Amino acid sequence: MTYVPFVVFFADPYLNTDAGTMSPFELGEVFVLDDGSEVSNSSCYYFVPTIFVPHVFFFNCYILLIFILEIILFLLCFVLAEDLFLQVDLDLGNYERFLDVKLTCDNSITTGKIYQFVIDKERRGDYLGKTVQVMPHITDAIQEWIERAAMIPVDREEGPPDVCVIELGGTIGTTIRHNDSGILDAGDIESMPFIEALGQFSYRVGSDNFCVVHVSLVPVLNEVGEQKTKPTQHSVRGLRGLGLAPDILVCRSTKALDENIKEKLSRFCHVPVADIITLNDVTNIWHIPLLLREQKAHEAIIKLLNLQGIAKEPALEEWTSRARTYDTLHDPVRIVMVGKYTGHSDSYLSVLEALLHASIACYKKLVVDWVRSSDLEDSAAIESPDLYGGAWKRLKGADGILVPGGFGDRGVEGKILAAKYARENNVPFLGICLGMQIAVIEFARSVLNLHDANSTEFDPDTTNPCIVFMPEGSKTHKGATMHLGSRRTFFEVTDCISAKLYGNVSFIDERHRHRYEVNPEMVAELEKAGLSFVGKDETKRQMEIVEFHAHPYFIGVQFHPEFKSRPGKPSALFLGLIGAACGQLDSLLQNPSHCSNPTKRHIFSDSFSPAKSYRNTNLKKPVKSLPYRNLYSNGNGVHV
Repeated sequence: MTYVPFVVFFADPYLNTDAGTMSPFELGEVFVLDDGSEVSNSSCYYFVPTIFVPHVFFFNCYILLIFILEIILFLLCFVLAEDLFLQVDLDLGNYERFLDVKLTCDNSITTGKIYQFVIDKERRGDYLGKTVQVMPHITDAIQEWIERAAMIPVDREEGPPDVCVIELGGTIGTTIRHNDSGILDAGDIESMPFIEALGQFSYRVGSDNFCVVHVSLVPVLNEVGEQKTKPTQHSVRGLRGLGLAPDILVCRSTKALDENIKEKLSRFCHVPVADIITLNDVTNIWHIPLLLREQKAHEAIIKLLNLQGIAKEPALEEWTSRARTYDTLHDPVRIVMVGKYTGHSDSYLSVLEALLHASIACYKKLVVDWVRSSDLEDSAAIESPDLYGGAWKRLKGADGILVPGGFGDRGVEGKILAAKYARENNVPFLGICLGMQIAVIEFARSVLNLHDANSTEFDPDTTNPCIVFMPEGSKTHKGATMHLGSRRTFFEVTDCISAKLYGNVSFIDERHRHRYEVNPEMVAELEKAGLSFVGKDETKRQMEIVEFHAHPYFIGVQFHPEFKSRPGKPSALFLGLIGAACGQLDSLLQNPSHCSNPTKRHIFSDSFSPAKSYRNTNLKKPVKSLPYRNLYSNGNGVHV
């Protein structure tokens, strides 16, 4: 198999320079790249995308439901003997996970970046006194950025890429007549300069080097089971009106498209039946590449870009095994997620994916119970007794507890209570970023009897500041002023769970996103009482990993290990959490590399005895499958 090198570029029409100041309720979690770039990472969105150098794809999406573009590109990686450059929209996290690449700020562009780029040129006098306008200056800047970034591969291979993929966020609008006035509906005004730029770009490079793939929803009327093609027809019409015509249709539907539906779409959208691909519901997302291969989606793209002769048959044996393995999982592992944004699961998308990767490696079906941290607080017992009781019932039924990152003081006391319950009851616990900080605060309060111990983020006047503002941070500007990107952590203690899970290495590189850190002045006192800061930065003043050795699995990390988890290569600490939660931690620690092989059906020995691992046998409720996601919820009403 010839591996295909590629890059990913983020083209989002929002005026934000990056996603660093966006609320998770707006567009999901903020995904952090190795170089510290902050990008939005939503799994269910609308978008419009493209490829170039020398071959160009333009993917237009009227409605896209999870991962479709990433999976198409994943399939291409196994069949093209060409370099591939990707330029993408909201999902850089999904691109990194599916394609196993590392992206940078060069792969991310927003309207804010483009306008800033043009205004900076105007201030320098680069336009020589000309009136700066959207056309041609903004559209030219977009094309210039594409061509410049298209030369940078993301696969660590030498030389420039051969194929570039660009994804443009937003929707294609249609004109709806109402009271004799034209109203632009279902479209984003911010996207118009990008669409115009890509239209100009397609004219420049020629049709042989430009391919448009339109991903559209084909809804099914439940009452009669009829598949409706109108949304696709209207979106294609809107796209044509903007100067772009689709070469391939990828139709998302609950069931496979009937042949007569394909013929109808072909007739009205001017796309050959052979180039209309159906993506119907499957048992898990890992089946989608196989579905695309069966319909020869890769062959259609290769033909349109004149890449015949360099393609090979897709080598998807490992992927096939993972898809089939997931279908056979029945034994659940129940993880309680205690967070602030539990009403919007995309706020923790990478955490969920990392849990999924680890649960598959441990041959367990993931069950996620959502607990809003404020529902655990004493005030909730008075204000919302039903929510309070339900939250504590789910927490006490957990096989493992995870407290993810976050900002602000809302719900912090509930997170502290969750950490206390996990520590005192030997429930496997993983705290990420803020989750590590609240674990330290809880320990200081409960064990050191420092009852006002707190973070200066929540109580600036506390007399026992366990967590303090980082000296290099900014208190006046929020955007791009945090401790961001990949940083090195050195293990101070080799005989610890974390070091063993990472393969007994001396250091690791993980991604950070935080403004506050453990107060180094309190470390000695905390360690004397039983906490162990087993991982630190090169200065030994920033605490990166904390463990409580008197507990089967109680770990907190200042970094975000979820950002580097991959299918078949799960994050070490998430693997440890799932292993501890299902009674397999000791076997995992003896041979952590065993879990790097996703084709193994049984990773751990059947004779393993979980002597030091926790397994909660309570709350065996029937699980309810969540749509579009390979994880499960107990249907408590908190999950969207």
